[in-house]
Amino acid sequence: MRYIWIVAALGLAACVEEPVDGPTMFMENCASCHGADGMGNGPAARGLAVAPPDLTTITARNGGVFPTNQVMSTIDGLDRGEHFSAAMPEFGAGDLGETVIVENEGLGTPVPMKLLLLTEYLQSIQQ
Repeated sequence: MRYIWIVAALGLAACVEEPVDGPTMFMENCASCHGADGMGNGPAARGLAVAPPDLTTITARNGGVFPTNQVMSTIDGLDRGEHFSAAMPEFGAGDLGETVIVENEGLGTPVPMKLLLLTEYLQSIQQ
């Protein structure tokens, strides 16, 4: 009987989706508008009423500090101003994966894993 549980657990593990990394998520979800380099020059950008911003200058536009919470809120769709194009999807309406706890100043906040990975990737491409 014990072996049945082990086989069942192995079968479930095989069904679990492999984790996605930030660069892959960016290429699959963002590069068509923001460009493979994140500079707003993707092939779909030409047809948009509002030009996609250069994502490599987020830190520079924010006084040298990467605004992690603001970036996550923008991607998620929670906090967007009127200047955002309706062409940008609200990724929070879809599946952003299981949540992980991110600790900041002793406070743990649940954050969807895919949202965290994409945000960390954007931080890594800052100029």
